[in-house]
Amino acid sequence: MKERFLDKATRGLFSISIGDPAFRGRGIMERGHETINTIVYNTAGPQEAVIDNIKYKMPANSVVPLMANQHFVFREPENLVAWQFNRDFYCIADHDAEVGCVGFLFYGIEHPLFIPLSEEDRKSISTLERQCLEEMEIADKMQGEMLRTILKRLIIKITRLAKSQTENYRRFSEDKMDLVRKFSLLLEANFRSQHEVQFYAHALNKSPKTLTNLFHLYQYPSPSKLIQRRIILEAKRYLYYTDKSAKEVAADLGFTSAAHFSRFFKAGAGVNFSEFAEAAPVDAAPAEVEGPVAAMA
Repeated sequence: MKERFLDKATRGLFSISIGDPAFRGRGIMERGHETINTIVYNTAGPQEAVIDNIKYKMPANSVVPLMANQHFVFREPENLVAWQFNRDFYCIADHDAEVGCVGFLFYGIEHPLFIPLSEEDRKSISTLERQCLEEMEIADKMQGEMLRTILKRLIIKITRLAKSQTENYRRFSEDKMDLVRKFSLLLEANFRSQHEVQFYAHALNKSPKTLTNLFHLYQYPSPSKLIQRRIILEAKRYLYYTDKSAKEVAADLGFTSAAHFSRFFKAGAGVNFSEFAEAAPVDAAPAEVEGPVAAMA
């Protein structure tokens, strides 16, 4: 089952899928490069999720937020409820200051982030699911705003849960962790063209050294390592899901030459891009790993 709302004036798109066997995310393969963010709720036992060609075990009764450019498929979609929306319906960056910490939820340091739900949490999520379905039946001028309000409540609910289950949000103040959130948003918006820590530090009114020291204090990888990881992740997505050449991928990711890109890729992945392509073709079986899971507070 899938219910869909489209605002013809703004092209804002919002949908809710319940037990839909066709549910999956095509990421960079999506025609027209539609920007769709997703919140997935697993209503039953643990199940396998393949995200960007890597297998994870999604815990029972948990939620995972997924970014627009992620490719994903779940072993048991019949046990899922999923909310999806595009930028024109609800822009994460524009609503970030209002909602607070939205960048952490979708663009945090750890991804994917599986968020376990208590029985009370599940009741709250189910209530929002029911309200969403009810509103889908009322096709009037207020429908879009009502659905946006329900989505906002869902995002706030999940954000609060994720923060309460994340150690650093218990150790450090909201203001300090706000720096990490803003860095994540900046990185997602600029990683294709800005590869140096200096750009992000300047945008955050910090020196590169100060920014690096703060991430060390929070026990996160350094900003330079996070920039490298994000670029390499996107390169792997191109490899898995497109037929782009190394030269084309290099250009898309802001490198002046394929040789420079290959050196960068090798420094982060351990092999150059062409060797990785030979060892891991598009249809290769994904490796199985345990995804980051927020611990219950």
